[in-house]
Amino acid sequence: QVRLVESGGGLVQAGGSLRLSCAASGSIFSTNTMGWYRQAPGKQRYQREFLAEITTGFSTTYADSVKGRFTISRDNAKNTVYLQMNTLKPEDTAVYYCKYADYGYAIWGQGTQVTVSS
Repeated sequence: QVRLVESGGGLVQAGGSLRLSCAASGSIFSTNTMGWYRQAPGKQRYQREFLAEITTGFSTTYADSVKGRFTISRDNAKNTVYLQMNTLKPEDTAVYYCKYADYGYAIWGQGTQVTVSS
């Protein structure tokens, strides 16, 4: 089983930046994909928005809504994925979730709150 611990959320003014981290531990496969999603206020779990993902081979995919503002990266030695978020907007306010996936297995982190004030 894999455990995810997210950190780095908080309150920031519009235009500011935050860097989220997600550390994975446990039975981690050497080939996996880790990504970031967010759940906006009032939205249900099934409405979580995909933001970005990165494979152990460093292949990345981004949602159009965050391209150019958010950057995903990872440190395979630390089993940690990062999300650098720049030029934040009030509409980026949400709970941000990390997700780990390998062969038929997926798990979510507990989420970290990001609040962007105008």
